[in-house]
Amino acid sequence: MTMETGRSTFPFPYQPYTIQEQFMKALYTTLDQGKVGIFESPTGTGKSLSLICGALSWLTDHEEKKKQEAAALLQDGEAALSTNTAQASTSSSSAEPDWITDFVQKKAERDLVSKLKEEELRRKKREERLEMIRNNVQLKYAMKRKSCEEDEAFKLLQLSKEEPGEEPGNQEDEDLIIAEYESDDESKSKSRYEDLVEEHVTKIYYCSRTHSQLAQFVHEVQKSPFSKDISLVTLGSRQNMCINEEVRRLGSIQRINDRCLEMQKNKHEKQQSEEGVKRKRGTAKSVCPFYKASAMQQMRDEVLGTVHDIEQLLKLGRETHSCPYYATRHAIPPAQLVVLPYQMVLHEATRHASGIHLKGQVVIIDEAHNLSDTLSCIHSAELSGAQLCRAHSQLSQYADRYRSRLKAKNLMYIKQVLFVIEGLVRVLGGKVGQNPQTQTTQAGTEMLTINNFLFKAQIDNINLFKLQRYFEKSMISRKMFSFSISLMCFPPLCVVSSADQQGSVEEEKVLSASPMMQVEGFFMALTNTNTDGRVVVHRQGTLFNTHVKFLLLNPAVHFAQVLKECRAVIIAGGTMQPVSDFKQELLFSAGVGEERITEFSCGHVIPPENILPIVLCSGPSGQELDFTFQNRDSPRMMDETGRILSNICNVVPGGVVCFFPSYEYSRRIISHWEASGALARLGNKKKIFQEPKKANQLEQVLSDFSRCIQRCALDGGSLTGALLFSVVGGKMSEGINFSDDLGRCVVMVGMPYPNIKSPELLEKMSYLDKHLPHSGGRSPGQALIDNLCMKAVNQSIGRAIRHRGDYSSIVLCDRRYSRPATLSKLPTWIKDRTSTHTSFGPAFAALRKVRSKHTSNHPNITLKPFMFFMNVLLLQFFLEKKQRPM
Repeated sequence: MTMETGRSTFPFPYQPYTIQEQFMKALYTTLDQGKVGIFESPTGTGKSLSLICGALSWLTDHEEKKKQEAAALLQDGEAALSTNTAQASTSSSSAEPDWITDFVQKKAERDLVSKLKEEELRRKKREERLEMIRNNVQLKYAMKRKSCEEDEAFKLLQLSKEEPGEEPGNQEDEDLIIAEYESDDESKSKSRYEDLVEEHVTKIYYCSRTHSQLAQFVHEVQKSPFSKDISLVTLGSRQNMCINEEVRRLGSIQRINDRCLEMQKNKHEKQQSEEGVKRKRGTAKSVCPFYKASAMQQMRDEVLGTVHDIEQLLKLGRETHSCPYYATRHAIPPAQLVVLPYQMVLHEATRHASGIHLKGQVVIIDEAHNLSDTLSCIHSAELSGAQLCRAHSQLSQYADRYRSRLKAKNLMYIKQVLFVIEGLVRVLGGKVGQNPQTQTTQAGTEMLTINNFLFKAQIDNINLFKLQRYFEKSMISRKMFSFSISLMCFPPLCVVSSADQQGSVEEEKVLSASPMMQVEGFFMALTNTNTDGRVVVHRQGTLFNTHVKFLLLNPAVHFAQVLKECRAVIIAGGTMQPVSDFKQELLFSAGVGEERITEFSCGHVIPPENILPIVLCSGPSGQELDFTFQNRDSPRMMDETGRILSNICNVVPGGVVCFFPSYEYSRRIISHWEASGALARLGNKKKIFQEPKKANQLEQVLSDFSRCIQRCALDGGSLTGALLFSVVGGKMSEGINFSDDLGRCVVMVGMPYPNIKSPELLEKMSYLDKHLPHSGGRSPGQALIDNLCMKAVNQSIGRAIRHRGDYSSIVLCDRRYSRPATLSKLPTWIKDRTSTHTSFGPAFAALRKVRSKHTSNHPNITLKPFMFFMNVLLLQFFLEKKQRPM
């Protein structure tokens, strides 16, 4: 069905909620006016579909408008040419001869008409090709059959070429020599991929944090009315997109990246050999069978013709025998919607490497409540003493081996890189050329400005900007990787665990690869302005374990380029409060004026009676709930918390999720309950689960938790459900949905303030106090502390309500939640329904009332086993994709 507005028509898969209608109208207007929009829509209100239908409606209208304007310009241009031809004999009052004026005018008009015709031709070709891809099934099968035939021919050719290998000659070393600011690996292979390069059409970049969030968004697009007409491509890391089992087995993303680059290098060598470059034959080098231009073009076309998520892309890659990682990158220019993780948009070097152009495009940043922290994390850099020593050792060996064959300027820059590395090691308290495991350092942490760090390292006379350009132009990091692979033994100071030593020789070589890319990243970080960052030196006993870290204090400096280049930027999330601080730190500091910013916030679609947020100021025995650092470890406070949970478990059916402020406090309070018997009493009512320490155990714990609730609901025994102990900011506080009976009550124990003794946090607070205005009687630094705490709270308590028919209670156990300033930081739809109770009795009565009301409306969950079972299946499906890094 469609919904008419004053400006446009929004296709939608069903009758939208009123807040969805308002959301799409506001989004359309923001995109049309080229503004920066901050959109807040609670989880469970259909935010993703509103983003999809609102944004793609604008894109469709925008393309149609551009087409009409181009047609009108073309018509006017042709008419002007005809008119000028007719008036060619008219005299001119200009000092120049008539024929010159006439020629210049005609040429400008002809050029315009020619340009418009070319653009129209390209647009028609693009549309015709997409139509052919979507409809011509026979073409797809023909291309697939051709690919299979090529594979068979390739295998036969390889068998016919198999001969005993000879000792490799010196020709291999030629690939390791740094050219004078050009890549000597790829220049001859570019022509093979020229047909994959296209101009960028107007597009929307949608980015989110995790693989599962991106997959969910793609599934929403597949359900939308645009699924058959939109060209969508999903991007991811090699770790998620690679289908080469030999490479996937390496595990870590760094080792996968390194191996992929090495196999590409081998592929280019093979191409050079086929093109007539004579080489001495040696042992065959492994190349990737999926990195083929024809296969990647076939897969790119299929990707553009049908909406695929990453799992479907992997399946398609195996079917077409093509690399999904590179095929999706070739699909970026003609794609209308690009779905990708944060870093590919927010990090400039990654943007350029991925082929992402933001000029005049739209960027939607979803789940943006931690955008500031994300930007800071992406642009921070860290190096260990072991990495620095290894990089220095390998680069020294490289310079010694190829000294006679490197040009003077290359040798000069290599010496500068070595000099800087020596300075960094010196700051950490060690020396290069010695084993970092045997070099002791004085333990402690030191915070330095960038300039002071450069002075202390005695590298302030080195132009880091020139070194950065040298890294980029010479591709020395990639050369050093190839060089480290080519070494017959491990480079000095490279320590390998016994487990890794059991692996193949190929894997060991990858493990010993040069850390020069990390060194390059740290050098780049040091080019930030002195006020925008700090350098933290953590000395931990030995040079091997000592680290140096660049800490970005001003994320706006990197976000500014995104805001400047894009036509419009949408910053969306379920909880964006407090918006004023967000605007100050990321938008105003980036040079965005108030007039360019629009805000939209809506309530929830659930009825008011379906949520019961309670601030609990005291427990059943009258003990005041004050979980400050000084009071939270007292036995009385821990006992009172146990009594609160016991009462809640008595009246709340299904699942109860209890969040603690930290892992350490969770451990202490559970140990206290074990000793006092409170844990056993809780276990008599609900089966107890705890958040696992290891990420790979998370899926099993959540699966057992959901199945236990299902069994209890069906069996009707003494257990009424399950109790899950979690940690704010941990594995279960974000991205996990405790919908329906999986989360009938969420309990927040205390307030999860960050560690204010952290040197990094103290420096960030100091920076904000100096550079941002004070408001409301609180310094920006203190506001940061409060915001970090309440953002974490909001993410945790938002786990329970996931759809219109859901209901849950939220119990905030700490009197400090009753402060007006704290309540104001809760999401509006929760804050407006929150009641504060100074005593436990009325709060407990309210919980019983919620239980009786909803159990009377839904007498027993056993009447709805199918719906509950579907929730369990959905949770399991979500867990399969949970937290896979991009």
